[in-house]
Parts: sequence; C-alpha cells; structure tokens
Amino acid sequence: RMLPEVVWNMPPMGTFNLHASLLPQYRGAAPINWAIINGEKETGVTTFFLQHKIDTGNIILQEKIDIQESDNVEIVYNKLMRVGSDLVLKTLDLIGTGKYELKTQASLCKDESLLRTAPKIFKETCQINWNKDVTSIYNLVRGLSPYPAAWSTLKYDGKETIVKIFETEKGLCQPEEKPGSVITDGKSYLKVAASNGYISIKSLQLAGKKRLKIEEFLCGFNAKEVSFI
Repeated sequence: RMLPEVVWNMPPMGTFNLHASLLPQYRGAAPINWAIINGEKETGVTTFFLQHKIDTGNIILQEKIDIQESDNVEIVYNKLMRVGSDLVLKTLDLIGTGKYELKTQASLCKDESLLRTAPKIFKETCQINWNKDVTSIYNLVRGLSPYPAAWSTLKYDGKETIVKIFETEKGLCQPEEKPGSVITDGKSYLKVAASNGYISIKSLQLAGKKRLKIEEFLCGFNAKEVSFI
C-alpha cells in the first residue's frame, strides 16, 4: 500500500524506495517471481524517488545480477537482499552529498508496450498447465518456489488431491503420452508429460503433508492409475 503523499513529501531531500527489479521493467508487487517465471537471464535492484504513481519515480541507482537457470525465488531473493542493502547505503551517501544524476524511467524505455509488469500472485497464477511447453512449466515452478509454490491436481485411483511442486528438471522430446500423463518406476523418478517433453518432479508436498523428495514420496505411494490434471 502506498504511503500518503503528505508523508513522503515531508523529508526535505525526498523519499526513496528500493525495488527488486531493473525499473521500469517489472513494476508491481512480485518482481522477483515474474522475472523468473518469464525466463529472464538477469534482474537487479533500483533505488528511486517516490512519485504519486507506484514504482514510476526517477531512478537514482541500479545494480544488476545474473539469474542462473537453476535459481529459484529464494536464491534470487537472497542475492538481491545483499546487493540491495549495499545499494541503499550508496544511495544515502549520494543524496547526502547532492552529487547525483537522476534518470527518468521513460528515458530507459520509450515504448510502454515493451514493459513487463509484476502483478500480485494469486492461487490461480500458480496452477500448472501441463499443455504448455516444458520450459514455461519449469520456470513457473522455480519462479514460485519455495513460496507460494506451483501446484497441480493429482488424480489417482479415482481420487484427487492438490500437490505443491517445488523442484523439477526438464527434458525436451516429443512425448507419446498426452499432457499430464505420469511416467514412473515407483521408486526413484516421476515425470509428467507436457507439450514438448517431460517435467521430472524432484520434490513435492501433498495437501496437509510435509514436503518430500520424490524418492520419499514414491516409497509410500502405491497408486496404479496416476495423472495430473
């Protein structure tokens, strides 16, 4: 929620904010999540002076970091936390000296249609669509792990339950099975067919249960007919 303008206009040198993206990209409530979900290779932190419209103020400083293909939200958050704390101190020093140059966000992206946003994450955002490609599903899982976590409905022996999925691996190929079909040896692996390959689930959590590695899950799971919907 935005502070009232009368509050952030009180400091004589202005009020600045730290945002976990390279503004003007990924304005909004969940910039780390959406950067990973969209498969970005880099992100960063930005300090900027507050304006009335959220996340649109003039930029003071920015710092970039790389996003590795295996990074999830927790990993990227921890990277940005360290970089962001240093950037806040640098920003304070600059404001104190008065020797800084501001950049307008419009100067960094003149075409608003090229901007990606970072809206709040809702439950329906987290649902896996197995008809999508494996890269999109893989990025969704890591972009929501460990919280709030991607989820899907597991159907087995005529029953259904919600499953949160925290860690996966992807394999590209042309699957013979329809999306959502499960292939497993019942001991060490469980993979799910997508549109252009398979998603191997490495850790998950059944509703009301604790998080398990896939080997632990399969040890106590003996259903015969299994699929994700």
